[in-house]
Amino acid sequence: MQNTLKSAAVFEGQGLHSGAPVRMVVRPASANFGIWFKRTDVESRHALIPAYWDRVTPSRLCTEIRNAGDISVSTIEHVMAALAGCAIHNAMIEIDGPEVPILDGSAVPFVQGFLARGIIEQAEPVRAIRILKAVEVTEGAASARLDPADMLEIDFRIQFDEAAIGTQEKSLNLANGAFVRELCDSRTFCRMSDVELMQANGLALGGTLENAVVFEGDRVLSPGGLRHADEPVRHKMLDAMGDLYLAGGPILGRYTGIRAGHALTNRLLRALFADPEAWTMVECSAQTVGKLPGVGVCRNDLPAKA
Repeated sequence: MQNTLKSAAVFEGQGLHSGAPVRMVVRPASANFGIWFKRTDVESRHALIPAYWDRVTPSRLCTEIRNAGDISVSTIEHVMAALAGCAIHNAMIEIDGPEVPILDGSAVPFVQGFLARGIIEQAEPVRAIRILKAVEVTEGAASARLDPADMLEIDFRIQFDEAAIGTQEKSLNLANGAFVRELCDSRTFCRMSDVELMQANGLALGGTLENAVVFEGDRVLSPGGLRHADEPVRHKMLDAMGDLYLAGGPILGRYTGIRAGHALTNRLLRALFADPEAWTMVECSAQTVGKLPGVGVCRNDLPAKA
């Protein structure tokens, strides 16, 4: 069955790039509604934006969606990952600015908020996108690929010159509560040199050592260090989870990312849906639903430090 929240969850913070305060309310929605954003600070006729792959606009540092009225919402990947990881299929997300609050730089505040409000079943079956054949996109040394699989699996590999990051790789079967247990508390990360360059260009104005893991050479500058020894690759998997949920439903397939980012994952979805032989929409059986991310997740699945 499809799911939605029992009651609205409220999140307040600042945008990572703008530094501006923002209030976001994730409200329950009816079955088959999907995930939509609503800008409460603009005229109502231009306010709605569907969280869908073909509404993504080019952005190197985050995932941004935009409607035909040129109204946008950016940095949506963490809340989208939390929705996917909690098996929430229908929600109206009201936001009073153009950027989702960064909070602690991970998805765990969203997951905590959703689980605190509770999740309820709706009397409609879940429809998922089943991958039928391999689809791959590349850009230089980076690549993103989808292959057939019975459930969502994510493989990711990253490589950075910084000794504190280096080469990291991880594979996960995302069935049930794996996202909440393994990925949701992993924070966005960057190099100190990136922070200085972005802020010089008017970006990352809301970035701090409290909402991102900042590296410099072999050092972790953020207080408290890492939440996981391989936190960077886990965060990349978190991002991929959120970006893949813009497919319009859960994906039954294996995603492989090698040095991939938001733009490449969106290119992958565009390539997938451009090939009718590469995918099909299926109504999930009870057995398949049991393998979807987030099914049966509870507060005990949250990381101990969350």
